[in-house]
Amino acid sequence: MVNQEGKQLGVMPTQKALELAYSQKLDLILVAPNAKPPVAKIMDYGKYKYELAKREKKAKKNQKIIEVKQMKFRIKIDEHDYQTKLKHIKRFLEAGNKVRVVIMFRGREMAFADKGKEILDRIIKDLQDVASVEKAPKLEGRDMWMMLKPKS
Repeated sequence: MVNQEGKQLGVMPTQKALELAYSQKLDLILVAPNAKPPVAKIMDYGKYKYELAKREKKAKKNQKIIEVKQMKFRIKIDEHDYQTKLKHIKRFLEAGNKVRVVIMFRGREMAFADKGKEILDRIIKDLQDVASVEKAPKLEGRDMWMMLKPKS
């Protein structure tokens, strides 16, 4: 048996513990039911639930949700467009998000899958200081893609 200040009151029968809790206008809560003997605590259960909810809400508020952003490229991309998209990817990574980089192929461009791989390798090289590869470049249908994650 433990009182609301955390002081141990010793082992006592359940009925006596209940009477003691009700005389203080508090609740008797079973803290460790599997212990030998079971441990009970005298406390205000409503206040305890409120503080627990408050702590959970604060923990949820402080956690960062990681999003997966996507950036699409074509194999005939111009240098300025490449640099612009690279800046966007860098900004996403610095914000703590993962980035899925996709090279899209149309029509006969499928014959030049090696060009798509070169672009992805160039992206990896250009972003090696802020990103690491989570999933290596992979060809699926008409798209080649890879996943980048921020370096920790």
